[in-house]
Amino acid sequence: MEVTGLTNDPVANTPILILSRHDGQGFLPIWIGLCEANAIALHLESIVTPRPMTHDLLLSILEGQGLEDIVIRSIEDNVFRADLRIRRCDGSLSIIDARPSDAVAIALRAGVPILATPEVLQRAQLSLPRDENEALQLFLQSLDPKDLGKYEM
Repeated sequence: MEVTGLTNDPVANTPILILSRHDGQGFLPIWIGLCEANAIALHLESIVTPRPMTHDLLLSILEGQGLEDIVIRSIEDNVFRADLRIRRCDGSLSIIDARPSDAVAIALRAGVPILATPEVLQRAQLSLPRDENEALQLFLQSLDPKDLGKYEM
């Protein structure tokens, strides 16, 4: 998956993270918190802050730990769940539970893959042509967030 961008749900006034499949066959919208949206936007716009933000700090802690990728693994009770997957020096895999928005913010900074399980894609992906941004925006505005696994703080 790749980050296509951020938009705003005009009804709930909540940021929506838009992930797209590399093959262009669908989008995955995830309602996220304002702070996480800001952290993602800062990275996408290549804005460097004078002091490390929380996700920068976490990435500094993870450096040398072997962050392999992040996986958006499930939707439980209308909430997306994600994992940070860390490959240890001994070859073992350590999995850390995370909010997808935090995981994506870290993955962007670390340059590691963002993955989603087939179950998540089957349940929550939207199938719209990649170049139809306006159609995507209108479609997202017409949806009930509960149908897509609304992010809850």
